[in-house]
Amino acid sequence: MAPSIGVPQNARSRRTREALLEAARTLIEEDGFDVMTLDAVARRAGVSPRALYLHFPSRSELLTALYRRLGESEDLSVSLAKVWNREDAVSALEEWAHHIARSHPRILAISRAIERARSTDEDAAALWQLTMRNWLTSCRRLADWLDAEHQLAAPWTPKTAADMLWTLMSWDVTERLTVDRRWSRKAYGTHLAAMLKATFVPAGPAAT
Repeated sequence: MAPSIGVPQNARSRRTREALLEAARTLIEEDGFDVMTLDAVARRAGVSPRALYLHFPSRSELLTALYRRLGESEDLSVSLAKVWNREDAVSALEEWAHHIARSHPRILAISRAIERARSTDEDAAALWQLTMRNWLTSCRRLADWLDAEHQLAAPWTPKTAADMLWTLMSWDVTERLTVDRRWSRKAYGTHLAAMLKATFVPAGPAAT
């Protein structure tokens, strides 16, 4: 996916850009990924197609910018930083669970729409693959940290632990617990943290 153009310095241009990104997000969340054409985004934002193309020459660039905006507007990087700022791997694992509970419900609708469209839309597929790579990188970092501190229970290896952590981030899990079963984010984080600790951390004293 091509990198998006920079954020414009002109206040009016910034407002137009934000309106376009908000329109794209709303279209995806309300009507699905297939309807999010550049023309539809322009109409929803109330701007001309020419104005849209000045900011986003392609649908791919618009989606890349929207992906980055989600991280900024929902403070995903701030939430994730709380994981890496922990002093030890076990508390980082627990904070990881709370990070998922804080962040995933807020971006569930748009993420589900992109997931459904990835088999038929190349831009959606590229965005999905980027997200999955980022997830797996973070999961491996956490698993390596546990292993380095001798806090990774048998039979897990850093690779298998990372794979399982990545799988447990599934949008299915988030949707079923927070939407279908109506768990609060606090309950989601608390129970996920307990499960992760019981699964990946040795029950007895740490190995030396």
